[in-house]
Amino acid sequence: MSAPPAIDLGYLREWIGREQSSEQVIDPFPARALTGLLDRTAGPGEGDALLLPWHWLYFLDAPARSQIGADGHPQRGGFLPPVPLPRRMWAAGRMQAHAPLVIGRKARKVSTVRNIDLKDGKTGPLVFVTVAHELSQDDRTCLVEEQNIVYREALTAPAPSPPGESAPEMGEWDRELIPDSALLFRFSALTYNGHRIHYDRDYAMQVEFYPALVVHGPLLATLLLDLVQRERPHASLASFSFRALRPAFVGAPLRICGASTATGAELWTRDADGFTGMKATAVFA
Repeated sequence: MSAPPAIDLGYLREWIGREQSSEQVIDPFPARALTGLLDRTAGPGEGDALLLPWHWLYFLDAPARSQIGADGHPQRGGFLPPVPLPRRMWAAGRMQAHAPLVIGRKARKVSTVRNIDLKDGKTGPLVFVTVAHELSQDDRTCLVEEQNIVYREALTAPAPSPPGESAPEMGEWDRELIPDSALLFRFSALTYNGHRIHYDRDYAMQVEFYPALVVHGPLLATLLLDLVQRERPHASLASFSFRALRPAFVGAPLRICGASTATGAELWTRDADGFTGMKATAVFA
């Protein structure tokens, strides 16, 4: 086994405070396309409010092909720090909704690297990068979001998934799903996500040693919010937070579950082994 890469935390922390911004009209097509992916009968149109977290379909990076790494992600060292660990995953996120983004109108997104930390994990070093995003329309803040990205060492051989946290058998709301490659491909296309673990089976299994294609963390979060939005269609979301605990894979049955609380809803996914894959909390305004 090769030695773990040297990590210069002081150098990486030079990226804290880096900022990038962009403007884009919230076009109706991505929302219409996600409507189909989620099997909704009708989607929002021009002038309608954009549901959470559908803003993930907008303000997408489009790096040149020459700037793409072997895993399909953009090469390191641009807006995000050049962390010398090969595996990159979106581990958790939080968002506060102040006003809805309106489809058909121009919006602005400002992203800032907030923090970079190094921790010791069971499989080696972990680098956590926190990125904040602020989305606005007409000089009014609509949404504030924080994303936690984790970098870790790659596996050198197949390994079983570690034991996870047991999930409740059933929720107050419950939906069964067997993710397939078409679902993952369409979500990758909608979010312009080039990470090969979501569409390149040979790469996912032979290079990163997953048992199958990996379901996107943001897709799981979208499915959880879609569940509560179907069950409480007239509720207005004030905040949403989620944390990934265990990956989900193509072909493996998955339950999307939720239960109402005094302030909103608790949400989770349950895999075929009875473990929690993602936990989330929605708070109503």
